[in-house]
Formats: sequence, C-alpha cells, structure tokens
Amino acid sequence: MSLYEQNFHQTDISNDSFLVTGGAGFIGSNIVEYLVHHGAGEVRIMDNLCEGKFENIANFVDLPNVRFMELDITNESDCKAACENIDYVTHQAALGSVPRSIEVPLVTHAANVTGFLNVITAAKDAGAKRFVYASSSSVYGDSPVMPKVESQIGSLLSPYAATKYTNEIYASVFGQCYGLETVGLRYFNVFGPRQKPDGPYAAVIPLFMDALLKNQAPFINGDGEQSRDFTFVANAVQANIRGMLTTHSEASSKAYNVAFGERATVNQLFQTLKRLTGATTDPEYREPRAGDVQHSLADISRAKEFLDYQPTTSFEDGLDVTLAWFKKRYG
Repeated sequence: MSLYEQNFHQTDISNDSFLVTGGAGFIGSNIVEYLVHHGAGEVRIMDNLCEGKFENIANFVDLPNVRFMELDITNESDCKAACENIDYVTHQAALGSVPRSIEVPLVTHAANVTGFLNVITAAKDAGAKRFVYASSSSVYGDSPVMPKVESQIGSLLSPYAATKYTNEIYASVFGQCYGLETVGLRYFNVFGPRQKPDGPYAAVIPLFMDALLKNQAPFINGDGEQSRDFTFVANAVQANIRGMLTTHSEASSKAYNVAFGERATVNQLFQTLKRLTGATTDPEYREPRAGDVQHSLADISRAKEFLDYQPTTSFEDGLDVTLAWFKKRYG
C-alpha cells in the first residue's frame, strides 16, 4: 500500500516528464513514489548514491516510465543530460546537516551551491516549465519571530543555511533574468519512511526510533526544550507536487514554508516515542549543538494561498506510520 493514495494534483500528468534530483534519497524517493503511483509520463531519477540508497528506488527502476541516471549534480554535463527534454524539475539533491556544513563548508558549498547552479542552469536551457527546489527553515537563523514568516529572516547560523539562502537568491535571479518559473520550499524538520537512522549526521527522529526500539538511551543535545515543527514527509511531497503543477499566476519566484504548523519540544518527542515503542530507558543529555536554532514554528499561510498546500498528516500520525516502517525495516 502506497502512502500516496491521495491525489495532490488535479491535472493529467500521463504525458509529462519529471526529473527528481536526489531521487534515491529520503524525500526524493517519496516524490518518485507519488509520481509513479499516479502515472506520470516519465519519472527521471538523478542521484550519485552518495547519500541516497538504491534500495529506496529498487521497486521503481524497472518500470517503463522510470529512468535512473547515476549522475552527479556537481558535474555540469551530467546535469545537462538529466534535464534534456524535461518538463518539471524537483531539485532535492544536496548535502544536509548543519554540523557537517560547519565541519566541511567547501564540500557543502560544492553540492549545495555549485550543484544547485548546475541543475537550475540545465533546467533553464532545457526549457523546463517549472523548477521546484528544497530550501530549509535554517534560513531563519536567529530571527526571534514566531511563527516564522517567509519575509522575515535573521542572521544565518551555519554554512548550510548560507547555501540554502544562496539557492533562493539564485532562483529569484533566474526568474528575473530568464523567466524561469521557480518555487522554493523551506522544509521544517521533515521525517518519515526511508529516513536513515545511521551515520554521523542522522536526524533526531530516526536516531530516537532506532535507539528506543533497542531500548537504548538516545542523546539529547542541550536541555531538550528546543522546539521544532516536525513535518511528515507526505506533506513535503504534497508541496513539491503542488509547486510543480500549480496554475496560480503569482506562485513563482517565491519561497514557501513547508510544515504542519504546530511544534513540539525534543523532550516531548522523546516521551511520545518512548510511549509508542514501550521503551523503559531515559535519554542522556549533552552539550547543545553549534548552529542549531532554539525554536522553530512555521506560518504556512503563504503556501496555502499560492500552492493550495493543505498538510494532511499530523505529527503524531506521522510518527505512527514512520515507527511501523522502522519496525519492519530495522526492528
């Protein structure tokens, strides 16, 4: 059973071609699943398998309308090949993680800025109808405004945030200079099936789930009272589909918050998962993490107005679905 029985679009996509960069990754593979499930004409997956996993797309790659291209966004000719004769691009390929960007800023810049510029240029040259891309709530930096509204950002707190804001600037410029229609999506702590629990830069929810299913104590950075607008991946997929296919005349050249519009503290997250897993352990607290914001909550009214974005899965419902997947996959 697919997560994506519900339709997030109204138009016929059976004759349209879609490129998903980072399509073997967490969010990208979920977008691929939606497009395949709803009969897209062509679904092209571009991924260098550095962060993505082939197993995420293994069920799709032999389908007649799916094409996997093991290519790298930092290679200009690779991007041109991937974008040839494409209608819509959703650009998910990037190196995530604030801590990683602080440790290796040049590597993060190469993927997230040079790679972005390669893909958006190739999309423009190919005559793509619209270019949707993953931005991040990290662009709000130290802004104290709550909830976060797209027009008010603070000082950036990490190289990762700088790369994502640079993407937004480039997208705006490409709209002005070349008429390319772009839609930026500021993700707020997306979680769900296919998110990796392993590696030094794993996100908090898969880390917690993996630990608690083993009845092990996870680490909490700081006092755990930092809050996040945790967003189930199906809501992010909806934003991508609506972003690519919206007919709203003023939707382009904007960045949008993609979230549920509610927040929970990390301590609340832990207690919820402890109850759901039946674990008996308590967390271990350690020093706060450099570059992290303290609180994050999204105003999603702009996305509702211009993209008709209506998040359908709540935080707790999303945890139930994700935990079931983790039990099956890692339990």
